[in-house]
Amino acid sequence: MTTAPLSLEHLIKPSTKTTEKIPVLFMFHGYGSNEEDLFSFAPELPEELCIISVRAPYPMQPQGNAWYAINFDAEKGKWSDDEQALVSRDKIIVFIEEACTAYNLDKDNVTLLGFSQGTILSYAVALSYPEKIKNVIALSGYINEAILKEDYTKKSHASLSIYASHGSVDQVIPVDWAQRSAPFLSNLGIEHLYEEFPVGHGVAPQNFYSFKKWLEDKI
Repeated sequence: MTTAPLSLEHLIKPSTKTTEKIPVLFMFHGYGSNEEDLFSFAPELPEELCIISVRAPYPMQPQGNAWYAINFDAEKGKWSDDEQALVSRDKIIVFIEEACTAYNLDKDNVTLLGFSQGTILSYAVALSYPEKIKNVIALSGYINEAILKEDYTKKSHASLSIYASHGSVDQVIPVDWAQRSAPFLSNLGIEHLYEEFPVGHGVAPQNFYSFKKWLEDKI
Protein backbone atom coordinates (compact mmCIF):
# COMPACT_ATOMS: atom_id res chain seq x y z
CA MET A 1 0.00 0.00 0.00
CA THR A 2 1.07 3.60 -0.52
CA THR A 3 1.50 5.47 2.71
CA ALA A 4 0.72 9.15 3.31
CA PRO A 5 1.08 11.95 4.31
CA LEU A 6 4.85 12.09 3.84
CA SER A 7 6.10 14.44 1.13
CA LEU A 8 6.76 11.74 -1.52
CA GLU A 9 4.57 8.80 -2.50
CA HIS A 10 6.13 5.45 -1.59
CA LEU A 11 5.72 1.77 -0.86
CA ILE A 12 7.03 0.24 2.34
CA LYS A 13 8.03 -3.26 3.46
CA PRO A 14 8.48 -3.21 7.25
CA SER A 15 11.46 -4.75 8.99
CA THR A 16 11.12 -8.03 10.89
CA LYS A 17 13.14 -6.45 13.71
CA THR A 18 11.27 -5.35 16.81
CA THR A 19 14.15 -3.40 18.37
CA GLU A 20 14.49 0.35 18.05
CA LYS A 21 17.53 0.27 15.74
CA ILE A 22 15.90 -0.60 12.41
CA PRO A 23 18.12 -0.20 9.31
CA VAL A 24 16.43 1.27 6.25
CA LEU A 25 16.92 0.99 2.50
CA PHE A 26 15.42 3.64 0.22
CA MET A 27 14.83 2.74 -3.46
CA PHE A 28 14.87 5.30 -6.29
CA HIS A 29 13.60 4.15 -9.68
CA GLY A 30 14.70 5.17 -13.16
CA TYR A 31 13.29 7.68 -15.64
CA GLY A 32 9.71 6.91 -16.68
CA SER A 33 9.17 4.21 -14.07
CA ASN A 34 7.54 4.22 -10.64
CA GLU A 35 7.92 2.98 -7.08
CA GLU A 36 6.73 -0.54 -7.93
CA ASP A 37 9.71 -1.28 -10.19
CA LEU A 38 12.61 -1.79 -7.77
CA PHE A 39 10.20 -2.86 -5.02
CA SER A 40 10.12 -6.26 -6.69
CA PHE A 41 13.59 -6.81 -5.18
CA ALA A 42 12.27 -6.29 -1.65
CA PRO A 43 11.22 -9.88 -0.78
CA GLU A 44 14.73 -11.12 -1.63
CA LEU A 45 16.63 -8.58 0.45
CA PRO A 46 17.59 -8.92 4.14
CA GLU A 47 14.49 -9.14 6.33
CA GLU A 48 15.88 -6.82 9.00
CA LEU A 49 15.74 -3.93 6.54
CA CYS A 50 12.77 -1.62 6.36
CA ILE A 51 12.48 -1.06 2.61
CA ILE A 52 10.91 2.10 1.22
CA SER A 53 10.50 2.53 -2.54
CA VAL A 54 9.95 6.14 -3.53
CA ARG A 55 8.04 7.64 -6.47
CA ALA A 56 9.80 10.46 -8.33
CA PRO A 57 8.00 13.83 -8.08
CA TYR A 58 7.53 14.71 -11.77
CA PRO A 59 4.67 12.83 -13.53
CA MET A 60 5.16 11.87 -17.18
CA GLN A 61 2.65 11.27 -19.94
CA PRO A 62 1.00 8.85 -20.42
CA GLN A 63 2.44 7.23 -17.29
CA GLY A 64 5.50 6.93 -15.12
CA ASN A 65 7.56 9.51 -13.24
CA ALA A 66 10.93 11.25 -13.45
CA TRP A 67 13.36 12.81 -11.01
CA TYR A 68 14.11 15.41 -13.67
CA ALA A 69 13.41 16.03 -17.35
CA ILE A 70 15.64 14.64 -20.10
CA ASN A 71 15.67 15.96 -23.65
CA PHE A 72 16.63 12.98 -25.79
CA ASP A 73 16.72 15.14 -28.93
CA ALA A 74 19.41 17.52 -27.66
CA GLU A 75 22.23 18.09 -30.14
CA LYS A 76 24.96 17.10 -27.70
CA GLY A 77 23.39 13.89 -26.53
CA LYS A 78 21.02 13.63 -23.59
CA TRP A 79 20.53 16.99 -21.94
CA SER A 80 19.31 16.81 -18.35
CA ASP A 81 17.44 19.46 -16.41
CA ASP A 82 19.91 19.94 -13.56
CA GLU A 83 17.69 22.50 -11.84
CA GLN A 84 14.93 19.91 -11.51
CA ALA A 85 17.52 17.37 -10.38
CA LEU A 86 18.68 19.69 -7.60
CA VAL A 87 15.10 20.09 -6.42
CA SER A 88 14.69 16.30 -6.38
CA ARG A 89 17.98 15.86 -4.51
CA ASP A 90 16.74 18.08 -1.72
CA LYS A 91 13.26 16.55 -1.75
CA ILE A 92 14.91 13.16 -1.14
CA ILE A 93 16.90 14.45 1.84
CA VAL A 94 13.73 15.89 3.39
CA PHE A 95 11.84 12.65 2.73
CA ILE A 96 14.57 10.51 4.33
CA GLU A 97 14.32 12.62 7.50
CA GLU A 98 10.51 12.40 7.46
CA ALA A 99 10.46 8.64 6.93
CA CYS A 100 13.06 7.89 9.59
CA THR A 101 11.02 9.86 12.11
CA ALA A 102 7.60 8.53 11.04
CA TYR A 103 8.66 4.87 10.97
CA ASN A 104 11.15 4.98 13.87
CA LEU A 105 14.12 4.02 11.71
CA ASP A 106 17.85 4.17 12.46
CA LYS A 107 19.10 7.44 10.96
CA ASP A 108 22.66 6.14 11.27
CA ASN A 109 22.01 3.08 9.09
CA VAL A 110 20.54 4.47 5.85
CA THR A 111 21.17 2.76 2.50
CA LEU A 112 20.17 4.15 -0.91
CA LEU A 113 19.53 1.87 -3.89
CA GLY A 114 19.07 3.53 -7.26
CA PHE A 115 18.69 2.50 -10.87
CA SER A 116 19.69 4.78 -13.76
CA GLN A 117 18.29 8.24 -13.01
CA GLY A 118 17.63 7.05 -9.47
CA THR A 119 21.32 6.19 -9.18
CA ILE A 120 22.33 9.67 -10.35
CA LEU A 121 20.17 11.13 -7.57
CA SER A 122 21.46 8.60 -5.01
CA TYR A 123 25.03 9.65 -5.77
CA ALA A 124 24.03 13.32 -5.50
CA VAL A 125 22.39 12.81 -2.12
CA ALA A 126 25.15 10.67 -0.62
CA LEU A 127 28.08 12.73 -1.88
CA SER A 128 26.39 15.99 -0.87
CA TYR A 129 25.21 14.75 2.54
CA PRO A 130 27.63 11.93 3.51
CA GLU A 131 26.83 12.42 7.19
CA LYS A 132 23.27 11.19 6.52
CA ILE A 133 23.97 8.12 4.34
CA LYS A 134 25.85 4.91 5.18
CA ASN A 135 25.64 2.86 1.95
CA VAL A 136 24.76 3.34 -1.71
CA ILE A 137 23.93 0.70 -4.32
CA ALA A 138 24.36 2.49 -7.65
CA LEU A 139 22.96 0.46 -10.56
CA SER A 140 23.36 1.58 -14.19
CA GLY A 141 24.03 5.24 -13.45
CA TYR A 142 26.83 7.79 -13.11
CA ILE A 143 27.97 10.77 -11.05
CA ASN A 144 26.69 14.13 -12.28
CA GLU A 145 29.00 16.65 -10.59
CA ALA A 146 26.67 19.52 -11.55
CA ILE A 147 24.09 18.41 -8.99
CA LEU A 148 26.44 17.95 -6.03
CA LYS A 149 26.48 20.56 -3.26
CA GLU A 150 29.18 23.13 -3.84
CA ASP A 151 30.92 22.32 -0.57
CA TYR A 152 30.80 18.52 -0.89
CA THR A 153 34.61 18.20 -1.05
CA LYS A 154 34.87 19.83 2.38
CA LYS A 155 32.86 17.07 4.01
CA SER A 156 34.16 13.75 5.32
CA HIS A 157 33.08 10.78 3.22
CA ALA A 158 35.03 8.27 5.33
CA SER A 159 31.94 6.47 6.68
CA LEU A 160 30.31 6.05 3.25
CA SER A 161 30.43 2.77 1.28
CA ILE A 162 29.34 2.44 -2.35
CA TYR A 163 28.59 -0.51 -4.63
CA ALA A 164 28.36 0.47 -8.30
CA SER A 165 27.60 -1.70 -11.32
CA HIS A 166 26.89 -1.23 -15.01
CA GLY A 167 26.04 -3.22 -18.09
CA SER A 168 29.03 -3.48 -20.43
CA VAL A 169 26.73 -3.08 -23.45
CA ASP A 170 24.43 -0.41 -22.01
CA GLN A 171 23.06 1.70 -24.89
CA VAL A 172 21.23 4.19 -22.65
CA ILE A 173 24.04 5.33 -20.34
CA PRO A 174 27.51 4.65 -21.80
CA VAL A 175 29.62 2.34 -19.66
CA ASP A 176 32.54 4.78 -19.70
CA TRP A 177 30.37 7.32 -17.85
CA ALA A 178 29.97 4.77 -15.04
CA GLN A 179 33.65 3.80 -15.11
CA ARG A 180 34.60 7.34 -14.09
CA SER A 181 32.95 6.77 -10.72
CA ALA A 182 35.78 4.59 -9.36
CA PRO A 183 38.60 7.18 -9.52
CA PHE A 184 36.16 9.90 -8.43
CA LEU A 185 35.20 7.93 -5.32
CA SER A 186 38.82 7.00 -4.62
CA ASN A 187 39.78 10.68 -4.62
CA LEU A 188 37.18 11.27 -1.89
CA GLY A 189 38.48 8.33 0.16
CA ILE A 190 35.24 6.37 -0.25
CA GLU A 191 35.29 2.59 0.10
CA HIS A 192 33.72 1.26 -3.08
CA LEU A 193 33.28 -1.72 -5.36
CA TYR A 194 32.65 -1.33 -9.11
CA GLU A 195 31.51 -4.24 -11.30
CA GLU A 196 30.38 -4.72 -14.89
CA PHE A 197 28.07 -7.36 -16.28
CA PRO A 198 27.47 -8.44 -19.92
CA VAL A 199 24.02 -6.86 -20.20
CA GLY A 200 22.40 -3.68 -21.48
CA HIS A 201 20.49 -1.14 -19.38
CA GLY A 202 19.25 -3.50 -16.72
CA VAL A 203 20.12 -5.68 -13.74
CA ALA A 204 21.33 -9.21 -14.48
CA PRO A 205 20.61 -11.98 -11.92
CA GLN A 206 24.32 -12.25 -11.07
CA ASN A 207 24.35 -8.48 -10.54
CA PHE A 208 21.48 -8.77 -8.06
CA TYR A 209 23.17 -11.54 -6.07
CA SER A 210 26.43 -9.60 -6.03
CA PHE A 211 24.97 -6.41 -4.59
CA LYS A 212 22.78 -8.43 -2.20
CA LYS A 213 25.87 -10.10 -0.72
CA TRP A 214 27.63 -6.71 -0.52
CA LEU A 215 24.61 -5.25 1.28
CA GLU A 216 24.39 -8.13 3.76
CA ASP A 217 27.98 -7.41 4.79
CA LYS A 218 27.32 -3.66 5.20
CA ILE A 219 24.12 -3.47 7.21
